[in-house]
Amino acid sequence: MERIVQLTDHDEARALFGARDVYLKIIRDACAVKVVARNGLLKIEGRAEAVERAFAVIERLLARVRSTGTLKKSEVIDVIYGDQHEETDTSVSRAYRKFAPRTAGQSEYVRAINENDIVFSYGPAGTGKTFIAVAMAIEALRRGSVRKIVLVRPVVEAGESLGFLPGDVLAKVNPYMRPLYDALSEMIDFTQLQDYMERDLIEIAPLAYMRGRTLNDAFVILDEAQNTSVGQMKMFLTRMGMRSKIVITGDITQIDLPEPKKSGMVVISRILKGIKGIAFAELTGADIVRHKLVQKIVNAYQRWETRSTRAKKGRTGK
Repeated sequence: MERIVQLTDHDEARALFGARDVYLKIIRDACAVKVVARNGLLKIEGRAEAVERAFAVIERLLARVRSTGTLKKSEVIDVIYGDQHEETDTSVSRAYRKFAPRTAGQSEYVRAINENDIVFSYGPAGTGKTFIAVAMAIEALRRGSVRKIVLVRPVVEAGESLGFLPGDVLAKVNPYMRPLYDALSEMIDFTQLQDYMERDLIEIAPLAYMRGRTLNDAFVILDEAQNTSVGQMKMFLTRMGMRSKIVITGDITQIDLPEPKKSGMVVISRILKGIKGIAFAELTGADIVRHKLVQKIVNAYQRWETRSTRAKKGRTGK
């Protein structure tokens, strides 16, 4: 389906589009439509429901431009999202609904992401490390504060050899990326996710594919970072480009590397702590929001590991 909007003149178009067409990009990404401007006409193309929503948004914004002669980014956001955009510092939009942190630790994590360009999030399974990072990335994309989301994972064999798995390289790597697809599907519906990926607004890639790249205007998430080496962590962090944000998540109690003590996630706080713009957010068993048994399982393992460590020290006399 397509709809056409007639523009009065160049000044009206410039006010509606914003500097470097930033307002058009926000509308396009928020409504999941294609928008083309040519010869005083604005063509909106896409699925019927999405086109009608984008058309209504543009009509309201044009009314403001024709009334005041100007348009602010905040006004564009307000018209697109309406009441859904009104939020506190620790709220995150979730698939056109509200998602709010459920624990004190999660609130601090969200605040750290809002206030810093690089955030390291430590914590056991079920604490929302990846979920919250992806939710905030989607929100940043919808707001227009970034132009792309890049989700990255290291491919590390955990008890099974990739060489013995069926299929080509992509088929072998895909299971490692599956949790990222799952996290995204919690935020946006399948059709919109497919559209975003086809337009390269969302990219999911193994860590090795990051070498040599520069990621500008992007919200980048490195998941399962406990399985990166020190060198891989340095490589990943130095991919950061202008106007980008990076979130690194990991559980240092579940390291699959041959030498766990050489995990990039384990040593990074000693290397980067104290640098302005970099934050470390630690989630604990108290922040687990999965099935109630997950918290009990994590706590039981922690007690068992503590007893095992003490017993080992007792045997060695250290």
